[in-house]
Formats: sequence, C-alpha cells, structure tokens
Amino acid sequence: MQKYVRFVVGSLLFFMVMVFVVYPEMVFADTAAEIDRDVDASIDKLYSREPAAKALGAQAKGILVFPSIVKGGFIVGGQYGEGALRVKGKTAGYYSNVAASYGLQAGVQKFGYALFFMTDSALKYLENSEGWEIGVGPSVVIVDEGIAKSLTTTTAKSDIYAFFFDQKGLMAGIGLQGTKITKINKY
Repeated sequence: MQKYVRFVVGSLLFFMVMVFVVYPEMVFADTAAEIDRDVDASIDKLYSREPAAKALGAQAKGILVFPSIVKGGFIVGGQYGEGALRVKGKTAGYYSNVAASYGLQAGVQKFGYALFFMTDSALKYLENSEGWEIGVGPSVVIVDEGIAKSLTTTTAKSDIYAFFFDQKGLMAGIGLQGTKITKINKY
C-alpha cells in the first residue's frame, strides 16, 4: 500500500512539473480582462472555421467559452482552465473548469472549447448550480467535423452543443464527462 501511495504522489508531482514547464501561463490566474480578450479571440477564430458554430451562436441563449484548458497526467491526471459565459454578447459570469482522472494516461495537452446553450432551461441550470458536472443535467452533444456538416439551426434539438478548438499536445483523447464547471469571482 505504501508503495502505491508513493507512486500516486510521484505521478502527481510529475504532472504538476510538466504543466509548469510546458504551459507556465496556466500557473498564474488570468484577470477578467485577459479572460474576456481570450474569449473574444476564441469566438472569432471558431466562427471563422466552423459555420455551424456561428449559426448556433446566433440562436444560443448563452455561450460558455474556455479558451485554454490544460490537461495532463501520468496515471493520475487533471485539467484546469478559466472562461466566461456570454449572454447577448456580454460577459455574464466567469467559470472554472476542473477535472481529475485516473487510468492509463500520460502526457500534456492544451485545448479550448465552447458550450452553446440552446435552451433557457439549460442556461438556467448552469447559472443556478453550485458546480455543474458535465454528464449530469442537460444533454451535451460534442460537435465533430461530421456532425458540423449536417448541423443547422433547424436540426439542432439538443440543450447544449460543444465545439473543441486549438488542440495541441501529446495526450490522446478529449472528453467532457466528469468535468466540473463552477462559477468564480474575477475582478
């Protein structure tokens, strides 16, 4: 048992060092102005590359954008990032994204994603929850290239659509299951 605990602690230390070395900007929290600037740039880039995202954005009740999530691990892993909720084009709040995992994994990865809230009830669920774990509550559809080609505002019937962007790094797989999103205060 003691050998196992040392292994887990060593894995966590390795993960923290890797994140600091590969993505040192993630160690220091962003200000509200920095998050807003990064969210603006991410939305512009996403809309220019994904016409389906732009079409959904025009109909969405709110868009939660995490411009930069860092994920890493060695057996034990985690991810973190901060973003902003936009309602009618204005920032309505700031949120953190945290996840932990255990299993066969190794590496460090950086990516961003946007959640398009298509219903008032889904947006209200986010705003009223004290930490929303994706996979519990409103349904989320992850939009890949295949879905994006056939997705229109007429066929969009789910509560929330997720678009990933700017994927870089050495870790395989991206998922949202188990991710906890919590409102944070930024000044």
